[in-house]
Amino acid sequence: MRDLIIDRAEVYVVGPETPRYAWAASMPEQFMSNAILRLYTKDGLEGFAGAAMSTSHCFDTSVGETLRYLLPEVMGRSVHEREALWPRVHSLNTPLVPQAHSLIDIALWDLAAKAADMPLYRLLGGARDKILSYASTPMLASADAYVDFVGELKDQGFKAVKYHCWCDITRDMPMVRKVHARHGDSGLKFMLDVEQRYNRQDALKAARVLDELGFTWFEAPLIDTDLQGYADLRRRVDVPIIPGGNTVLDLSAIELAIRMGCWSAARVDATIAGGITPTRKILAIAEANGMTAELQCWGYTLTQAANLHLMLAYTNSGYFEQPSPYPAFEYGSLDVIRTDGEGYVHAPPGPGLGVRVDWPAVELASLLHFEIR
Repeated sequence: MRDLIIDRAEVYVVGPETPRYAWAASMPEQFMSNAILRLYTKDGLEGFAGAAMSTSHCFDTSVGETLRYLLPEVMGRSVHEREALWPRVHSLNTPLVPQAHSLIDIALWDLAAKAADMPLYRLLGGARDKILSYASTPMLASADAYVDFVGELKDQGFKAVKYHCWCDITRDMPMVRKVHARHGDSGLKFMLDVEQRYNRQDALKAARVLDELGFTWFEAPLIDTDLQGYADLRRRVDVPIIPGGNTVLDLSAIELAIRMGCWSAARVDATIAGGITPTRKILAIAEANGMTAELQCWGYTLTQAANLHLMLAYTNSGYFEQPSPYPAFEYGSLDVIRTDGEGYVHAPPGPGLGVRVDWPAVELASLLHFEIR
């Protein structure tokens, strides 16, 4: 077995000029930076990972800056020390920016899979090589715009659509009813995400509407930390309830929420939850409790790839989240992840994450770039 000792790292924070979207009426259009970590071994192998940061008013470089403090702990260590490195890096006395921890872990897994000359999902378990996707929309201007966009998505082959909406129940419920009246008999599955912006009363009213319309799930109806509110809501409706997935990330907290009956499925993003190492454990906790783990994939191609490989490695994820429209999420990638005409996304074919990066494009749009040896 090759030692695969890390001896160099490069960090980029990329701020491309791409279309910007919002996911609530109270949210400005978001600047989405892409933090990319590139790790090199002494014998010349290269691995990388990317994580998106969505912020108002300007691009966020905090993930890149946090890596200045974390990466010295990785230099001189073996790629095979992933399980030991994760708690070591996670426990350092630095500001908690979870994407930074995630980048280190995912890049190490990318290196390990490349060293084995295997796609990452096969190294992790290889349960399947494709999964159904759902189109994850931005907030649109009107109910009619949703009706039209859902029609376009259906024509592209999507079998499921999740709305990001205004997060105002007086606008959201008429919209979902109008889309359902037009497309409800088409065979499409529907989800709604209100970005943790409803109160308990509005969440219950909305859940009853979604129940009536047969929605596949209701996402982030309440702030993720309102575990009691989630448990109460889930007891009162049949529509599946899932969290936003960006706040409750600790393994013990996730297990507690599951035992309290808060969620119908677990939900995290590997680029936020700490990487592949902890996220595979979250998948196992969900499986042990008879539920799926519906991973987030909102972000650039590298974010999508990390989560896709995990979902393909195991059997307890139902859908891949396909950010739509495509172009805003594909900057800097030579290989992209898109849903086929049958509604599936497929495993990237190459070793590791299986995605080639357009490094000249990354450098062109970099807001921050440094190297650590």
